[in-house]
Amino acid sequence: MYDSFIQQLAGLDLSGLSIKPAPFDKTDFPCDDAIDQTLAGAWSDLFAMFADTALEADAEDIAWGFVNLFHRAASRKSSQLDRASDEIRALLACADGSEVHSSNLEEQIERAQAAEATMIAFERMRETAAALYLDEIGTSWRPMTGSRSNHSAQVTSAVINARDFLRVRAERRRAAHTPEGTPVVFAGGRSSFPTTDEAKAFAANVWATLDKVRDRVPDLFVVHGGDSKGVDRIAASWAERHDVQQLVFSLDRRLGARAGFKRNEQMLKLEPRYVIAFPGNGVLERLVIEAKARRITVVDRRGLTGSVSKSDR
Repeated sequence: MYDSFIQQLAGLDLSGLSIKPAPFDKTDFPCDDAIDQTLAGAWSDLFAMFADTALEADAEDIAWGFVNLFHRAASRKSSQLDRASDEIRALLACADGSEVHSSNLEEQIERAQAAEATMIAFERMRETAAALYLDEIGTSWRPMTGSRSNHSAQVTSAVINARDFLRVRAERRRAAHTPEGTPVVFAGGRSSFPTTDEAKAFAANVWATLDKVRDRVPDLFVVHGGDSKGVDRIAASWAERHDVQQLVFSLDRRLGARAGFKRNEQMLKLEPRYVIAFPGNGVLERLVIEAKARRITVVDRRGLTGSVSKSDR
């Protein structure tokens, strides 16, 4: 990661500029084992304290906040990296070859390197905490706003003409926010069941359906609406457990009653391989109709407890 970053900067053709090694390397940060063991221990002690007390009902909120600590720390470092990138852009625009200019540019590059390295370390901690959240709560962790991107999971090729660090930075940001593979849309509403057994059967049908679709589309990524209280939550948990990327289209509340239909349009523009439909409202019915009109295969699970719908038999 850091070597390629240096290579990307090495082509800066400015008089007097020398690209120094990154201020940090992997040995300057906690190792993976230390992160895993420390966070697991802290998590276990924290929630053992809540068990069988009046605070147990608030455990999910505390768990979410625990993960969010690292997410916010990574976001702050990402903002610092953006600011350093802006400074580099300004310095490149007024390059005069002087020693002072080169020194200022070197300083901003070092700031960018430090911010990126620290951002990736905090993202690693967030992902460890998110895995603990999944085990404890049973659903995927998501931030209140924005994306849960993971820059360390992306590989950015070295740029032959590495003068333009800013372009590489933009490409890396796009890669971190762009899932790879074949889109599969998952849709459904909020359901209630008279018995626990029926609720479990419904969840099992969701997982079984996603398993079957994944058998046909091994490189799928799941596109859903991100409803934390509906069937999307079950799909998100499945994706997290199976290391499948997710693309979430939240409702744009500013659109009022049109928000759901606009989201349908955005999802179908991805040209998904399948649309998986579980019971929902009229907006979902319209999604199914439009998908079929576009000759997109619909996996219809709108029957009782998420079983195969009559129209799909």
